[in-house]
Amino acid sequence: MKSDRIFGLVVVLGALAMFAGALQIRTSFLSDPLGPKAFPILISGLSVLAGLSMLWNPDDDPDWPDRRAWLHMGVALAVLVGYAYALPVMGFLIPTAIAAAVISYLIRPRLAQSAVTGLGLSAGLFITFKYGLGLGLHALPRAWMG
Repeated sequence: MKSDRIFGLVVVLGALAMFAGALQIRTSFLSDPLGPKAFPILISGLSVLAGLSMLWNPDDDPDWPDRRAWLHMGVALAVLVGYAYALPVMGFLIPTAIAAAVISYLIRPRLAQSAVTGLGLSAGLFITFKYGLGLGLHALPRAWMG
């Protein structure tokens, strides 16, 4: 119960900060009828309601994950941070394949299956993002491309 109430309070405070930030957005005369403030204000209002519901009606104390699960979450976080830094330097395919393979291995530790998952996901996402959505992705490092 205590963890839900603490998280609910954090959500309410974060939502109020978001609301205050949304009120500071300046609008130009060429904006839509709702303006750029409407979406952040709506999201912050819904977040306040969700946080208040956690404060008033918390669940029972949760069963927290064991150390192994925390270790896996830490490794996944480190992989995703490294992925964010490697993406502009190494292109899309290599970092995405490595990150997807490592996270797949953390979920189910089968080396060959994780490698195939990483390669397949990397290629599939590249095709979808580059050609389906028209994003300007580089497949490989720019230095390799000449």
